[in-house]
Amino acid sequence: MQAVKSTPDGIIVMIEVSPKSDKFQIIGYNEWRKTLEVKIKSPPTKGKANKEIMKEFSNLTGHPAEIVSGHKSRQKTLKISSIDDETFLNILKELKIRL
Repeated sequence: MQAVKSTPDGIIVMIEVSPKSDKFQIIGYNEWRKTLEVKIKSPPTKGKANKEIMKEFSNLTGHPAEIVSGHKSRQKTLKISSIDDETFLNILKELKIRL
């Protein structure tokens, strides 16, 4: 999957966000855009959506997550520290997310 790339201190994850959903969930992998599709509850105002994304990915992986690009876009790049791509993909598989 091209949405997840390893770095020396963690991974980079490319996501596409759909705001104002009823709950946070990772829908699956978009082959065409090469991103993980993510639905979030928060509206895209005053950084609420970005905060929710960082919090949820941190909770999901147990590692710090930060948005490194795309702060005002639906397509974002996340950096998750101290985790490798194999561990992250196993977490997604446990959640039964289609990859």
